[in-house]
Amino acid sequence: MALVLLRLVFLTIFLRFIAAQQNTGSVSVGASLTATPNVKPWLSSSGEFAFGFQQVQGTDNFLLSIWYNKIPDSTIVWYPEEGRMVPTGSKVELLRESGLLLSDPQGTQIWRSGSISGVASGFMNDTGNFVMFGSNSRKLWGSFDYPADTLLPTKFMESGEGINSTISKTNFSGGRFQLRFQEDGNLVLNSRDILSGNAYDAYYTSDTHDATNSTNSGEQVIFDATGYMYILRRNGQRFDLTPRGSLPSGDYYHRATLDSDGVFRQYYFPKNPISNTNWEVIWFVPDNICVDSNDRSSTGACGFNNVCSFDGNRPNCECPQGFSLLDPNNPSGDCKPDFTPTCDEVDSNNGRGMFDFIELHNIDWPFSDYVHMNPSNEKTCKSSCMQDCFCAVAIYRDTQCWKKKLPLSNGRKVASANVRAFVKYRIGDHPLQNSTRLPGENKDRKNLIVVGSVLLGTSVFAIFVLIGVIFVGFFVIYKKKPRNSYPIRKAVESNLPRFTYQELVEATDGFKDELGKGAFGIVYKEIISCRKSLVYESGEKGVAVLSDLAWDCYQEGRLDTFVENDLEALDDYKKVATFVMVGLWCVQENSSLRPTMRKVIQMLEGGIEVAEPPCPCSLSVTSY
Repeated sequence: MALVLLRLVFLTIFLRFIAAQQNTGSVSVGASLTATPNVKPWLSSSGEFAFGFQQVQGTDNFLLSIWYNKIPDSTIVWYPEEGRMVPTGSKVELLRESGLLLSDPQGTQIWRSGSISGVASGFMNDTGNFVMFGSNSRKLWGSFDYPADTLLPTKFMESGEGINSTISKTNFSGGRFQLRFQEDGNLVLNSRDILSGNAYDAYYTSDTHDATNSTNSGEQVIFDATGYMYILRRNGQRFDLTPRGSLPSGDYYHRATLDSDGVFRQYYFPKNPISNTNWEVIWFVPDNICVDSNDRSSTGACGFNNVCSFDGNRPNCECPQGFSLLDPNNPSGDCKPDFTPTCDEVDSNNGRGMFDFIELHNIDWPFSDYVHMNPSNEKTCKSSCMQDCFCAVAIYRDTQCWKKKLPLSNGRKVASANVRAFVKYRIGDHPLQNSTRLPGENKDRKNLIVVGSVLLGTSVFAIFVLIGVIFVGFFVIYKKKPRNSYPIRKAVESNLPRFTYQELVEATDGFKDELGKGAFGIVYKEIISCRKSLVYESGEKGVAVLSDLAWDCYQEGRLDTFVENDLEALDDYKKVATFVMVGLWCVQENSSLRPTMRKVIQMLEGGIEVAEPPCPCSLSVTSY
C-alpha cells in the first residue's frame, strides 16, 4: 500500500513538472496564432499575461494584443502602434527573418515588428513584456520599447518617448491625446491633430525642467516593481508622481494608462479578489481636464462643438441641443450643427422670422469668438447675432456678449448660472423636440412649418404635397374654420391608393400632435375624399396624378375647382392662385427646383413673390 501511495505522489509531482515545462513563456520560431474566438494565446510562465488575439467588444474584429489574463475583463495593456483591428482568420507568426508578422486572411501584411532578422525565440515575460532574442541571447525587440496607451511596472521611459490614447474603448487607433517625456526633462500631456500628428500646447506639465541648473531636470520616468511611478532627476533625486503612502497593502496588479478621455491615471487591481471588483484609481492628472485643456488651437477635452462636464473623477462629453454626434460610436468626438449660418440668404427683416435661438444654461465655449460687445444686454446680444450671418452662437454673461463662429472649441459646463448660450437655428430646419417654443403669435405659423416639413420630407406623401400646401395655407389663413368653409375640391380619382387612418398616423409621426387631433382628422378626411382626377394607365393599375390635374386647372384658370362653395376664399382669388402656384413648385419632379421650407413659408405669407411655375411633370405613385 505504501508503495502505491509513493507512486501516486511521484506521478503527481511529475505531471506538475511536465505542465510547468509546457508553460515557460517561450515561443519557438515558426509558431503562429489565428484570429478565432477560441484561439489559445501565448502565456507567460505565471499565466498572468497573454499574447494573442482579443475579440473587440461589440464587433467581429480582433486585436493583436497583450493583456492581463487572470482578471475577468482581460484588460489590454499593449497592441501594435497602429491599433489596427483585423478580421477573423488573420494570423500572427514568429519568423526568423522578420520577427512578428501580422497578416490578413488573404496573406497581405498588415504589421511587422520592425526591421529585425536572426530571431531565435520569443518570450512572454511575467512583467507583460514580449521579447524576441537572437541566437546569442541578445535582445532584438521588446513590446516595452513600443508602448501603446499603457505603462507597466519595470518600464522606464526615456527622453523623447511617449504614448498615445485610443480614440475610444472599442477603437484602438491613435486618439487625440499624448503623454510625452520631453528632451528638457518635463513630462507633459497634450492634445494632437490625429491626421498630421501635430502636438498642441500642453495641458499638464510636471515642471521638472530647470533652465538654470540642468542637473535638476528629469532624466527618466520610472515605474518600479512596487507600483510607484516617479521622475528620476539627473542628480539622482526623485520627483514623485505616485503620492507616497498611497499604494494599498497587499498583492496587486498595477498599470498607468492614458485613457481615451485624455486623463493619465494609475490603477490597481487585487491579484486575489474575494468578490467582483474593478480597477481602482490611485492618482490622475490633470485635476479637471474640462478646464485645464484650453489650447485655442485644439478642440479641448471633447471634440468640436461638444461640451465637457466633470464629476470629480471623470469627464463626460455630450452634444448640446442644436448639435448631434458626427460619429455615434464616439461620444467624445465632434458634434455636427443642425444649422450652419450662411451669408447667401437675404432677408429684409434682418433675420427676424427666419431664425430663432435655443437657449442653453451654464454652457460656454470660451474661444471661437470674433466679436466682444461690452457692455451689452441680452436683447441686444441676441439681436446682433440674429442679424449677423457669421454668428452661430452668442454667449451672454455679466452684461457682456460674445458672438462666435463654427466650429466651437473647448466647450464646457460652468458653475455660474449667469452664463447663457443662444444657439442660432433656421426656423423650420431645426428638430422640433430640441427647439425653444416660439412666441404665441407665431403658433399658427409653426403649425404650417411642421406640417409642410412632414409633407415635403415624407416620400409616402409625395402625391399629397400639393393638397397639403393648399389646405394648410387655408388652415392657417382662415384660422381653423368649420370644414365646409374650405373644402378641397374632389381632386383624385377613386382608384388613387387608399391610406387607412392608421397608415396616415404612422406616416406623419408628430404631425397630429402639432396640428391637434381634430385638425388632423380634417386633413385626413379631406385627403381621402379627393376622388376626381385625370387618370393615366400604368401597367395593370390606374395611377391618379394630382399634379397634372392641378396644372391643367391652373393653366385653364379653373382654380375654383379647389375651393367649391367657399365664397370668402373665392373673394381672395389671388390667395388661391398663390397657394396653387406654391404647390406646383413643391411637386416639381426635378428636386433641385423645389423650394426650401423657409421659402415656402415666405411665399405663402406673401413675403416673397411667387414666380410662374413650370409644368411639374407626372409624379409616379406606387399602388398598394
